[in-house]
Amino acid sequence: MEKKRLRVGVLFGGRSGEHEVSLASARSVLGALDRSRYEVLPIGITPDGEWWLVSGPDELVEGKGSQTGVVPGLGGRPLVSMGLGGGAAHRTEQSLDVAFPVLHGTYGEDGTVQGLLELLGVPYVGPGVMASAMGMDKAVMKMAFQHAGLPVVPYRVLMVTAWQDDAAAVTSAVEQHVRFPMFVKPSNLGSSVGVSKATDRAGLRRAIDEAFRYDRKILVEQGLECREIECGILGNDQPEASALAEILPKRDWYDYRAKYEPGMSEVLIPASLPSSLTQQIQAQAIQAYQAIDCSGMARIDFFLDRASAQPYVNEINTIPGFTATSVYPKLWETSGLSYPALLDRLIQLALERHDQRGQLLTTYQAAKDR
Repeated sequence: MEKKRLRVGVLFGGRSGEHEVSLASARSVLGALDRSRYEVLPIGITPDGEWWLVSGPDELVEGKGSQTGVVPGLGGRPLVSMGLGGGAAHRTEQSLDVAFPVLHGTYGEDGTVQGLLELLGVPYVGPGVMASAMGMDKAVMKMAFQHAGLPVVPYRVLMVTAWQDDAAAVTSAVEQHVRFPMFVKPSNLGSSVGVSKATDRAGLRRAIDEAFRYDRKILVEQGLECREIECGILGNDQPEASALAEILPKRDWYDYRAKYEPGMSEVLIPASLPSSLTQQIQAQAIQAYQAIDCSGMARIDFFLDRASAQPYVNEINTIPGFTATSVYPKLWETSGLSYPALLDRLIQLALERHDQRGQLLTTYQAAKDR
């Protein structure tokens, strides 16, 4: 008897400033999933939040989805509209054995989609709700890192209401705690969207205004003369660290253009570091992963101070870029795990975590009744 293929729903697009990045990742994932093992359902989410069942990312861009404003039934449940397109309920024979979110940024990487999948009882690739939310919020993430004893660069968290009330006072307070140059970032976004470098007070004010276009909470971090080092983590309760990468941007810093325009940066894998320093960074990457109770996968980014060789944890990316040439898959390829095998492993980790959670009680039982 032929073995039943797992039905995998690949979620991509989304209501995020990283929508286009997600489409690029999804093209690679959809192309690499083994069709002899998996029946693949591409599920595209438009920038307006509509869910479409499509043949691939290009069809989502063209707006030719075969289902509009609906989510395919998950875990044997009916197709539901999620409140879009009039809120009517629909039914379908298509259900998912596992979901593979390839969603970067808000409304996808931040725990919102993960919460939906938890409610529906569907296994999914990547971290759970809390880890996803903490991994998206740079301010909360850094507090967790500090609590775990990990080194982070000096920073301040700013709220838009305080900035609107007294921008001069906020600027003065930042300058008392953080030295120029500074990097100003939206707290809940990735891919360097809305991030600016400031070298003086006027530049700082412009950078803060720019970051507040994307988020109500932002970070101002002290800049370093540093190297950019990245480490991949894979696993649930016993995570493993990959080889390390060094990012060599050809621009002043690793901004959106340096990340996504061809020829704007180089990636050196493995990074040219002493073995003792490599092991230290790998251990800190695992510690950062566990500090937010991560599972499945993540990429941990570090600053390595050029003068002192002190590594600082910058951030954790719970759904890293997933094109075949993205850093995370390349790290694992260098570590001996091919891109298709990495996808297989992530799906297996999702099913293992779901099975583990399924053994937990969801209603109270007194000890004497068990």
